[in-house]
Amino acid sequence: MRPDTPFGSNIGRRRLMQMTLGIMAALGASTTLPRMARAAGGDIAFWGTGTLDIGDLWSRADKDAGLTVTFTDNGNDPGPVVARLVAGNANAVYDVSGLQGGAEKELASQGAAAPWDTSKIPNWDKVWQWAKDIPYLTYEGKQIGLPCVVNADSIIYRKDKLGVVDSYGVIFDPKMKGRVAMEDAWINSAIFAAIYLKGAENAPIKDPGNLTEDELGLVMEFLIKHKTDGQFRTFWSGWEQGVQLVANEEVDAMTGWEPIVLEAQKRGLDVAYAEPVEGYEGWGNNLLLHKGAVDRGLSDVAHAFANWIYSGFYGAQLALSRGYVVPCDNDVSWAKANPTEADPAKVEAVVEHVRKKFSGKVYWQNTRPDNFKLYEEWWQKLRNS
Repeated sequence: MRPDTPFGSNIGRRRLMQMTLGIMAALGASTTLPRMARAAGGDIAFWGTGTLDIGDLWSRADKDAGLTVTFTDNGNDPGPVVARLVAGNANAVYDVSGLQGGAEKELASQGAAAPWDTSKIPNWDKVWQWAKDIPYLTYEGKQIGLPCVVNADSIIYRKDKLGVVDSYGVIFDPKMKGRVAMEDAWINSAIFAAIYLKGAENAPIKDPGNLTEDELGLVMEFLIKHKTDGQFRTFWSGWEQGVQLVANEEVDAMTGWEPIVLEAQKRGLDVAYAEPVEGYEGWGNNLLLHKGAVDRGLSDVAHAFANWIYSGFYGAQLALSRGYVVPCDNDVSWAKANPTEADPAKVEAVVEHVRKKFSGKVYWQNTRPDNFKLYEEWWQKLRNS
């Protein structure tokens, strides 16, 4: 879930940072001074997954809440994001992150993320309870992550060629050899394979999102064998390649992100998203408060930003552009109150579509499972196989 944003670039922010660094060098100032100066204006630097970006529409936060939002894509790879927050400069440069769930414990325990005070977020009462209960959001009883966006992923497929697909088995079917693909990322592909093995092959797997050493070995050996047998057209990476594999008809089915389905449909292709009998991969992209922002006196500004995220406008726009849902009642109610800005029927359809997914069997993605270093070692073995 890390496509490059189709909206405006971050050139303005980069130029601002270059100017700031030049001024700092000239004055010998500390890295926190320019951020503290900007705090009075209600500025917030949001470092998030590219799919969270709404481009020029961030200006609505200024109109609604007096917030000036600058968005920067963090690449969505949890390893480098965590490293930059803990030991790099991200805590000095950015105020809040949007990152897929699982890294909250690591970031909080190392002092990189600060707890949220939900009493300072009036719209928290509108957030769906099951979203508040998502694993990984709390650490030592404190709210480290806020559920910013949720969805559940499965299989993208050519309906005109395959009919209705309802199982991950299509990805591993020998008849589909060379016409299927998976993502070059263990955080998605390992859990998809584990869900399939657990649900269809009765493999002894307890939690597909947090595999033990033995379970992980089983899953990865399964994937490596299929790769060496030539089952996969490729292991794709990034939004552009994911879209092109489908648009250029290089594959008939692949595990992947739902926005790719929407993009393919816009191009006139008969592409659908499967409802797998084995279950979905559920994920949450969570909002994290940086410790550096708290130290700079930006906690209240960050809480105001979180409250705005749940106010309805952002959720409605993201539903229409991405097919994702901010898990909050205000998405639909805002669209109904502002039908000229967002089609209420379309927003409600997206919300209900996602709700339906979560009413069934869902296994939660975890970007930092207990054996995540072993995951990385196994994934490198797959790449090299």
